[in-house]
Amino acid sequence: MTELLTRVFGRLPIGWLQLIHNKVRFAAALAGVAFANILVFMQLGFLGSLITSISLPYAQMNADIFVSASDMNTLSDGSPMPRQRMFEALAVSGVKSATPLYFGKIEWKQPDGSIRTLDTFGIDPAVVTFNNQAINAALDELKISDRAIVDRGTRNASPAAFRQIEQGKPYTFESKGRTLTVTNTFRMGGGFAADGYLIVSDQTFLRLFPSRAAGAPNYILLKVEPGASIAEVAKALQEKLPRYDTVVRTVAEAVAKDQSFQTTQRPVGLVFGFGIVIGILVGMIIVYQVLSTDVADHIREYATFKAIGYPQSFFLSVVFEEALILAVLGFIPGFIIALGLYAVVANVASLPVAMTTMRAVGVFVATLAMCTISGAIATRRLAKADPADLF
Repeated sequence: MTELLTRVFGRLPIGWLQLIHNKVRFAAALAGVAFANILVFMQLGFLGSLITSISLPYAQMNADIFVSASDMNTLSDGSPMPRQRMFEALAVSGVKSATPLYFGKIEWKQPDGSIRTLDTFGIDPAVVTFNNQAINAALDELKISDRAIVDRGTRNASPAAFRQIEQGKPYTFESKGRTLTVTNTFRMGGGFAADGYLIVSDQTFLRLFPSRAAGAPNYILLKVEPGASIAEVAKALQEKLPRYDTVVRTVAEAVAKDQSFQTTQRPVGLVFGFGIVIGILVGMIIVYQVLSTDVADHIREYATFKAIGYPQSFFLSVVFEEALILAVLGFIPGFIIALGLYAVVANVASLPVAMTTMRAVGVFVATLAMCTISGAIATRRLAKADPADLF
């Protein structure tokens, strides 16, 4: 390693030799940097899974434009809106079709007594509401009262239930005083607001939620005519529909709005963001302590170099060398351990946690910056020191 670093730096790797001189401190420093990397990776992973899980249901909707009540911030908190808005939207040039979508939450009690929360969509089984082959294949089944299809990606749901359904045997469970018969499955994946999804017909939905009215869906999904500009049609709809109770967005805008609100206004998003900052601060403090202690331990050697006439840039290069080594060698185990933890979280919590190239590169660059800043702070004492006072 010493020979390799000599070739890289073009001189004796003083920083490396100083680090390995005290192997216990060196190991502790690498562990600290790795821990900071793991902490940042996990917080970014959770934040990324939150953002991804928000987009999952939108991505499968057969829609170009998303119409909601004016108070809608996320998919789960939009108020019902007048069905009349659907017919008004159909009168706008460029709109090909309009479909109402009902939304609610129900509880699915498991055999062990635990409860799984399901985001429930009520759809018109005569219309293709989702671009999902499994959902569309079950539309005829949904026309029968109290029939449902369930998300097989539901977190911690009974494996026996899915095996039974996949074998062609209907699975029944009670919720909201009704017995639902699940005849098929699809995959969407749970998120932070619910464990999974359930799809029923609009009529079954209204039986599950008797306080809801058929004339008040939560959302209206619009498709535009082939060749029509989605942005222009959305603008025309904004001018046509009353803004006091209706908001018109493209599907991409609706996703961005939902993601922005949940990451900046909801506690879960703020906690993950705060955790990233804490991870970086922890790493900076650990590296600063190591480098500062190293500078103090070798202060006389540095004083000798300074008395001989070595410039401040030389001392910075030595400390930056140490910072670079700590950043690279600390990042590698942190990255590997984070990959393992991602796999565990994805398997246990059924969250879309996955490492991305951009995230890995970003954390590595942040680690280099973190260690470099810590090294620059650690050399302040040398910059102001008088060699004569150091002996």
